[in-house]
Amino acid sequence: MNHRPNWDEYFLEIAQVVAKRSTCVRRQIGAVIVKDRRILTTGYNGAPSGLAHCLETGCLRDQLGIASGQRAEMCRALHSEMNAIIQAAQHGVSTKGATLYCTHQPCSVCARMLINAGIVRLVYVGDYPDEFAMSLLQESGMEVVRMPAVASTSEVCVP
Repeated sequence: MNHRPNWDEYFLEIAQVVAKRSTCVRRQIGAVIVKDRRILTTGYNGAPSGLAHCLETGCLRDQLGIASGQRAEMCRALHSEMNAIIQAAQHGVSTKGATLYCTHQPCSVCARMLINAGIVRLVYVGDYPDEFAMSLLQESGMEVVRMPAVASTSEVCVP
């Protein structure tokens, strides 16, 4: 029998597809900002527009032996959540009252951005080594939902 995904599963699956555009050599992360069951923006982790991607330059953090979750300022990429918020700003789209769907838990920098962007709900799947981020989100009163891994429900329809 065909499983019709609920809204959280649906938007998380879209975030997984968005993550496929990532140019990060460490992890591919996608984000989708949604309000009233409508997609406002998407974002994936990668270098700023017009700059060389990590796929081309290599990962500076790997070269320096920096562990995941540490020294984010040494990464040339923007996080998926940042890119989704920036896209909203560039196009004049309010994120106040929206939900962010993300393939991974946000870091503390992204958590602060989500709070100030007016995001009221976060739904994510994968872990990220940043307990401080979770304490900030909890303190803000944002609803945080960790979902189990979402399997792709996509099927090719053949006429």
